[in-house]
Amino acid sequence: MKDFGLIADGDKILIGLSGGKDSLLLTELLGERMKIYKPRFSLIAAHIKLKNIAYNSDEQYLRDFCGRYDIPFIYRELSFESKEDTKQKSPCFICSWTRRKELFRIAEEENCNKIALGHHQDDILETLLMNLTFQGAFGSMPPLLKMNKFDMTIIRPMALITEKESSIVAEERAYRKQNRLCSYESDSHRFDMKNLLLELESKNPHVRQSLWNSMMNVQQDYLPQKLK
Repeated sequence: MKDFGLIADGDKILIGLSGGKDSLLLTELLGERMKIYKPRFSLIAAHIKLKNIAYNSDEQYLRDFCGRYDIPFIYRELSFESKEDTKQKSPCFICSWTRRKELFRIAEEENCNKIALGHHQDDILETLLMNLTFQGAFGSMPPLLKMNKFDMTIIRPMALITEKESSIVAEERAYRKQNRLCSYESDSHRFDMKNLLLELESKNPHVRQSLWNSMMNVQQDYLPQKLK
């Protein structure tokens, strides 16, 4: 929060609560942080169920979980109809895009100025590797992103937390797992990047910190520069 200026007095933040361990941890961390006097902010949580995707969480459990911290809970059930989209784009992309659009809609309805997502450091580093490998671009998911097309800011308060740390807390807290996991989880390039990150870590135990630091230490003088 301090390093990246994620939350300020008066913020109204919508939590994207998927039901996975990371979004549950995000809800707990923000719920506890909200009790502290400064900065003063409020929270709402939203869970979006896509009927087309075999991924299912216990709605009542999520509602009760939010209730521990007096966080209002919103549940939406959607589906995507276009068969053309499913032919041209992966189910992961369509699912993510549909959920994200609905989060923006809910945030606007509830007068929220920020949306908090539960991406941890591994997610950000995997995205960096994916963009380098498949997009030919040096970029990832920043802790704070002010949207150009919408009057909205995306924050990722768990950007410095590793997946291992998140898993340890989830086990200690006995977070309830989803009723059904997504059947596409192991088929995406993200799964490949997760394995690549583990392989790199076997060669350099500090590779995660090196990759993270590289995003804030871009030495442009030592990169190719096209003449204008």
